[in-house]
Amino acid sequence: MADDKRVPEGVDPSRPNAARVYDYLLGGKDNYHIDRMVAERMLEVAPDNRMLAWFSRQFLLQAVRDAAEAGVRQFLDIGAGIPTAPAVHEVAQKIDPTALVASIDYDPVVFAHANALLSGIPGVTPILADARDPGDILARARTEAGIDFQRPVAVLLVGLLHFIMDDEGPGEIVACFRDAMAPGSYLAFTHGSIDSDEHFVTQTLKDTVGTTAQFVFRSPTQVAEFLHGLDILDPGIVTVQDWLGGDLPPTVLNIMAGLCRKP
Repeated sequence: MADDKRVPEGVDPSRPNAARVYDYLLGGKDNYHIDRMVAERMLEVAPDNRMLAWFSRQFLLQAVRDAAEAGVRQFLDIGAGIPTAPAVHEVAQKIDPTALVASIDYDPVVFAHANALLSGIPGVTPILADARDPGDILARARTEAGIDFQRPVAVLLVGLLHFIMDDEGPGEIVACFRDAMAPGSYLAFTHGSIDSDEHFVTQTLKDTVGTTAQFVFRSPTQVAEFLHGLDILDPGIVTVQDWLGGDLPPTVLNIMAGLCRKP
């Protein structure tokens, strides 16, 4: 269990946080009572959410592996969350030890953990930045992490886009990254589907409104609109279980997943 008395400056332990809720679902200890409470309420309606968190993690790691095997050596993990093993850099650097990874999150708790666990690892750079300001991320990825956008990169938006509200321009955010990417670059994403259990959708929206964990559910068509100018690779925009294959069981919450390439 997390020690809720040790709260970093600028962190409100009375409001749930997406990264910490996810950390709890993955079995981590870097979370607060409010995060555990929201996660447990989710588990009451969808007890398979722990399994789904694991599926989403496997998608992320496989997307990194696919991009690295295609020759990509630069990775922007945006909304990286609290570091969990195996990590993005471990997968990428297993294929090429020179791979660069910018581990980006806007939560100071995540950044503190990333600094403690990742700083000093060659090629890995934790960055405190907000996905809602992609221009800042691109600039700092260049200057702080040594990312060269003249060469292919992999932009990882896993577990992120459903926390970007419509009025915050999720499509414009994706377009900004797309425009900066060289041909041959990859973009991986997951997104909560409106085709999830109605009770779960209603409760999640109620529990997270006005917090950093506030969720928006969208349809595959809406998500596809964010990806204009990218080739969506097979099997397309599908549930994370279908993307991974292997007859994985359905879950109460449907998470869409996809891997794209810039032509």
